[in-house]
Amino acid sequence: MLKGRVFNYTDEFTLESGQTLPGFQLFYTTWGTLNEDSSNVVWVCHAFTGNAFVKDWWGDLFGEGKTFDPAKHFIVCANSLGSCYGSTGPLSQNPDTGRPYYHKFPILTIRDSVKAFDALREHLEIEQINVLIGGSIGGQQALEWAVEYPEVTRRLVQIAANARQTPWAIALNESQRMAIEQDMTWQLATDDAGLEGMKTARSVALLSYRTYNSYNQAQKESSSDLKQIYRAATYQQYQGEKLAKRFNAFSYWQLTKMMDSHNVGRNRGGLEEALRQVQAETLVIGVDKDQLFPVNEQRFVSKYIPNASFQIIHSEAGHDGFLLETAQLSHLLDTFLQKKQQRKTWIPTVF
Repeated sequence: MLKGRVFNYTDEFTLESGQTLPGFQLFYTTWGTLNEDSSNVVWVCHAFTGNAFVKDWWGDLFGEGKTFDPAKHFIVCANSLGSCYGSTGPLSQNPDTGRPYYHKFPILTIRDSVKAFDALREHLEIEQINVLIGGSIGGQQALEWAVEYPEVTRRLVQIAANARQTPWAIALNESQRMAIEQDMTWQLATDDAGLEGMKTARSVALLSYRTYNSYNQAQKESSSDLKQIYRAATYQQYQGEKLAKRFNAFSYWQLTKMMDSHNVGRNRGGLEEALRQVQAETLVIGVDKDQLFPVNEQRFVSKYIPNASFQIIHSEAGHDGFLLETAQLSHLLDTFLQKKQQRKTWIPTVF
C-alpha cells in the first residue's frame, strides 16, 4: 500500500544562498517493502508541478506488473521543498511571524532540494539508492544528487533534463514570472495571490512543453468557418484554469527560480569535471522533439559521466513525452535494469 508521511527536520537548515530555514518538513510516500539488505530502493524525483504520489502521474511505469513494482521495489518519492503538496514552501508558517512566508520565503536552489532529500534518506536509514530516477526538474535534482553524493546512487536515470539551465530555459521561466508579477493581486499576502497571472504563466510554459506538430494535430479545427473562439485558444485557457485549482503562484514562482539555479559545475571546476564525479551506472534519455531541453543537452551529460548510456524516445508531444511515452520508457528502462542485473556490458546506442 502506498503510504504518505511527513519528515520533520528540526535543525537549522542552511541554504546555498547563505539564508537559513529553522528546519523544514518534507511530505513523502513509500510503496512496497524494504528488503533485508536495503538493495531494492527506487527513489523518484517528481516533475515541476508534480507530487509525491508517483502512481498518479507515472502510473504506467509504477505499479503491479510494471517496470517498478512495489512487490519487488521499495519506492520513495518526496515532494520538493518549495512546492505546495505538504513540504515546506511559501505558504508554510514563518515561525518568526506566525504567518505564512508568502513573498518572504527564501530562494531555493536545486542543491537545497537535494540536500533536503538526502536528509530524508538518512532518516529512512537507506544507505544506497538502487535506482534514482527523475524527469525535467526531477532529472536535474537526480543528477545533482548523484554528483553531490556519488556514493549514494547505484543506478541513475535522468530523463529530459540537463546539466545546467540554459539561457533559453531561463528566459522562458522569466516570462512566466513576469506574467505572475503583472497580476495586481501578486503583491497581496494571501494564498491565492497571483493566480490569474499563473494561468498565463502556464499557457506560456505549455508552448515549450509541446510542439508545433502536436498543437496542429490535437487542436485542429473541424471546419474552416470563421470563429470567435478556436480550439487552441480554449485549450490554453483550460490548462491555466486546471492548474489554478491545484497549485499556487508562490510555489510556481519559486520552482522556476529553482530550475534557473541548476548548474552541477558551479564551484566544482566546471560541468565536465562535475559529471565525471558521478559513480552511478547511468541511463540518460532524451525526447527527440523536446524544445525545452533539446537532446544535445542529454548527449552532453552522457558524454562526460564515466559509465553512462544514452537513448532517445520519439514523441511529437515534445518535452511532455517523458510523461506520455511510457511504453518506450518502459522498454528502455527494462533493458537497462535487466542488463545491469545480468552484469553484461551495455554498449550505448548513438543516434
